[in-house]
Amino acid sequence: MSHIAIRVENLSKQYKIAALRPHHDTLRDQLMGSLKSIFQRNGSPDQGESTIWALRDVSFEVKQGEIIGIIGRNGAGKSTLLKVLSRITEPTTGSAEIFGRVGSLLEVGTGFSRELSGRENIYLSGAILGMKKAEITRKFDEIVSFAEVERFIDTPVKHYSSGMYLRLAFAVAAHLEPEILLVDEVLAVGDASFQKKCLGKMEEVHKGGRTVFFVSHNMAAITSLCTRCLLIDGGRLVCSGSPESVIEEYLSKARTYAGIPISERKDRKGNGRVRFTNVSVLNERCEVVETVTSGQDISFSFEYESRDSETLDNAVVQIKFAGSLGQPLFACRSSASVREPLALVPGGRIVCKIPRLPLLAGVYTYTIWCTVGGIMEDFVSDVGKISVAEGDYFGTGKLPPNTLGDLLVAHTWSVE
Repeated sequence: MSHIAIRVENLSKQYKIAALRPHHDTLRDQLMGSLKSIFQRNGSPDQGESTIWALRDVSFEVKQGEIIGIIGRNGAGKSTLLKVLSRITEPTTGSAEIFGRVGSLLEVGTGFSRELSGRENIYLSGAILGMKKAEITRKFDEIVSFAEVERFIDTPVKHYSSGMYLRLAFAVAAHLEPEILLVDEVLAVGDASFQKKCLGKMEEVHKGGRTVFFVSHNMAAITSLCTRCLLIDGGRLVCSGSPESVIEEYLSKARTYAGIPISERKDRKGNGRVRFTNVSVLNERCEVVETVTSGQDISFSFEYESRDSETLDNAVVQIKFAGSLGQPLFACRSSASVREPLALVPGGRIVCKIPRLPLLAGVYTYTIWCTVGGIMEDFVSDVGKISVAEGDYFGTGKLPPNTLGDLLVAHTWSVE
């Protein structure tokens, strides 16, 4: 445990965001544009370009055998950090030293050749890790069994479903004996049984004395699995410590963000053809409220503005609720509950009605997003919070005990 597995010092990663430039219609325009770019590279920076720091002055050490949880909001820089550690991208400044063989699972589609079969990709991945063919063969059956792809092992992976691809990718990353295992949010794609299986495998890797770097929004998994936790926010390392203390800091920040008016949020994502301008919680009388009662009929009102002067068809809007530990509870998505996609006029209001709010007493945060034609237009994480008071959800005159969890489900009992 005294040996260093990862040492990161003053690590920063900068990306350039090029502004849209006019199309070059003539040869003269193309030549002038090329000359302009040369002079800008050698002289002053292009005024049409801006930069963002995905990571800024991050420093930490990880000892061999530790299992480290990385948490933070969407866009905080967690995935960029793992890409630097995996040598997928180079840092702008600073350094990241890795002492040991690395296995990584960053996103579906990374690391495999789509034209090769599952079998061939297993051997290719092992060779990249520097393993001999005999070593890979010794692990082969275990990998295939874990991934549950026995029938398709000689099929090109381009024909795999996302679930099959994910299972095989994780199995390869975890079983080919890397000394350091890097796992990103990709586990959220799998079903519950697969996630449980993966968490068990990471625990097994950890007990074998190897190092695990685990990025997740699943705070329960972070708490139960990790020996230490890092919080990344705005590209910077905010704090490091026990999972419990770091998670509390993270949730505190999430509640702070939820208190900022949506019009002032600068961390939103999307193309911006649609922008939410206000979100309100309404009671049965359409009055704006901050506290609702469990079992009460409520509505969420989303005011928005549109950059286009015409109606935007094929729109989907979602609101997703998270509990006291940041754990996802449930989501309301327009495409799941209405027959036709939403058509957004140039500036208006979208209303989502939730009958009999199925939440126990507590404070919850919610995230909203809007897509048009499958393209993300606006995404605001932890946009607001809602306080729920105790209520007679079941209509029995009794308050549900708070030991039931976060969600309430309508049900009846009988003896026959």
